[in-house]
Amino acid sequence: MIQLKTLSGKMAGNLQVIRRFPFRIGRASGNDLTMEDAGVWDNHLTLEFQKNSGFHLQTTAEAFVAINTESTQSARLRNGDIISFGSAKIQFWIAPPHQRGLHLRELSVWLLLTAVTAFQFFLIYRLLK
Repeated sequence: MIQLKTLSGKMAGNLQVIRRFPFRIGRASGNDLTMEDAGVWDNHLTLEFQKNSGFHLQTTAEAFVAINTESTQSARLRNGDIISFGSAKIQFWIAPPHQRGLHLRELSVWLLLTAVTAFQFFLIYRLLK
């Protein structure tokens, strides 16, 4: 999962979690993330996932986008990159993984340790008899 944190503009502080690609950003209502800031085009940019090379940003023709203050039309994204377009800035992050609960495994280990300890006490008792 990917998350985009809006750093500036009308939606500053907003956190958007991305689960499906391609992910479109722009002013038009049909985009996955609609931003109505000054300088944002109807279909400004697209984030894509390519299996062999990772996450990529692709802009619409002649749309201005800068990644970490470097102007680009297409680029590979890295964790923590800041994407500037129009008057908006967003930060690209790889979301932390969701960890499954380990309660059942922990309970199993404690039960096994209890059984081993009880068996040892039983053996000591039998040997001392």
